[in-house]
Amino acid sequence: MTMGEETTPGPDKASFGLRLRAVKERFRANARRIAAIVRGRRERALRTHDPLPAGQRPQDVLAILMLTVGIALVIADIPTYPWLQTLPHATRAPFVVLTDLGKAHWILWSTGLFCLACLAFADIDRLTWRVRMGLSMAWTYAAFVFFSVASTGILAILFKWTLGRARPKLYETVGPVEFDLFAFHGSYTSFPSGHSTTVAALATALALIFPSWRWLIIVAAFWIAFSRIMVGAHYPSDVIAGTLLGATVTLFCARWMARRRLGFRLSANGSVEPVMSRRSAAACARAIWHAALGRRGARRAPSSGAGHHRESE
Repeated sequence: MTMGEETTPGPDKASFGLRLRAVKERFRANARRIAAIVRGRRERALRTHDPLPAGQRPQDVLAILMLTVGIALVIADIPTYPWLQTLPHATRAPFVVLTDLGKAHWILWSTGLFCLACLAFADIDRLTWRVRMGLSMAWTYAAFVFFSVASTGILAILFKWTLGRARPKLYETVGPVEFDLFAFHGSYTSFPSGHSTTVAALATALALIFPSWRWLIIVAAFWIAFSRIMVGAHYPSDVIAGTLLGATVTLFCARWMARRRLGFRLSANGSVEPVMSRRSAAACARAIWHAALGRRGARRAPSSGAGHHRESE
């Protein structure tokens, strides 16, 4: 190549640029489609009469919070730390492993990347009906989990750094009920428990998505949240407050979606339930599974009407 000659991009580089442009356009198109669906459900939400049942109204939640956290502060918080010191290390060791499940990063990364991948690579219009429905529901629920965990986590952080409650490790110096507003120190971020908030948000979301597994999900979430007490990171009242925060915000989010029939719907008694029946969900899951294994195509067969017309001419 001599000086002055213009270099042209190679075929590989040009092909990569075209694929990248296609991904960007598909991402924007799918994002616009989702935004249009949400906007289109606004009228449905306005027509839906959805009074909150007793126990889920904001004043009811506040009353439950004041009652349970107050009782825990008076009865449970004071003896918890001395009791933990009497337990052998072998009793507390399993909870050290279990408590890591309450971290939000693995939930946010998995659901966030899944949603972004669907937006970038899913060509919805070319998928079969079952695969398209299953993928749409999976994206909706993944986005629901991501938003619930992220929003409740942000609220928990704001409360933590504002209220400034001393952690149990400071029990012997300041006691179990020490609050230092706006302390902005890691040792004063005990209330509410961030792990418990995350676990409650995730468990509430999963219990709504998979109602037949609800009790197993609740019990598993209880032990993960309880592990924060066993490892000496939080007092019982911290865990109770975090659990109420995560569950309440997630439930309100689900009701917002149910009024628009986005993944959920309101039953006759006003409870939130999945919009897709178990039978339909199982059929969609099988279609996606068979497509992933290559047993069945995920794309719709192109229309052959034009081809037959040309052959008959």
